[in-house]
Amino acid sequence: MTGDPASSPLTIRPLAESGVLVEFADVIEPAIVERVMALSAAIAAARPAGLLDVVPSYRTILLAFDPVRTDGDILTHLVRRLAGDTAVRAAPAARAVTIPVVYGSELGPDLDDVATHTGLSPATVCERHAAASYQVACMGFAPGFGFLVGLPPGLATPRRQTPRTRVPAGSVAIGGAQTGVYPADLPGGWNIIGRTPVTLFDPRRDDPFLLQPGDAVRFQAIAAADFKAMVSDGDSSIPEEAEP
Repeated sequence: MTGDPASSPLTIRPLAESGVLVEFADVIEPAIVERVMALSAAIAAARPAGLLDVVPSYRTILLAFDPVRTDGDILTHLVRRLAGDTAVRAAPAARAVTIPVVYGSELGPDLDDVATHTGLSPATVCERHAAASYQVACMGFAPGFGFLVGLPPGLATPRRQTPRTRVPAGSVAIGGAQTGVYPADLPGGWNIIGRTPVTLFDPRRDDPFLLQPGDAVRFQAIAAADFKAMVSDGDSSIPEEAEP
């Protein structure tokens, strides 16, 4: 692909009889994610009749609608109009979420494997992972799981050849060029480098999801003793004010 992917034209096509898929450039990079978030927010704010859901991903937006109340042509026209409006080119202010994590030991059983693959020491892997800024590109796989972009390239590590049948809730892991946190006890093949006491998904909360698409996420290294204390107290990370 030539030119700037963030300026590439949209492709909009029907998805079954009650959906429209908006596609951006066929790459995954922060500029595209920003564009997806900006347009998703603008569509949601427009509140067109018949629109049921707006689902952003790395480079796409799925619009689910009620075919009795609207149709794909109407929504396609709205999307193209909003996409051309310079007032909605910037993504909305991101919430800042800090997630405490204990790196290594029995809570991060794959840290040494990641260090070996990257040629870094375990301590350096932890330092670089915690020093980076991440963005929730999309939610998926399981309720509360956020796919985070922004992993330093030097930390990218292939998924495990043999996935685990159970990864403990709160496991902080690296899979390819992404990082994320398992929100529940789940099967998975990402490399576990630590664990957080934070609950990412709790259906009993007013808002069950700690993370939302577009959130700015940072990891904060804590000691094992702090981890145990936070688990005992039922502590959890609270989103801070939106970043400017």
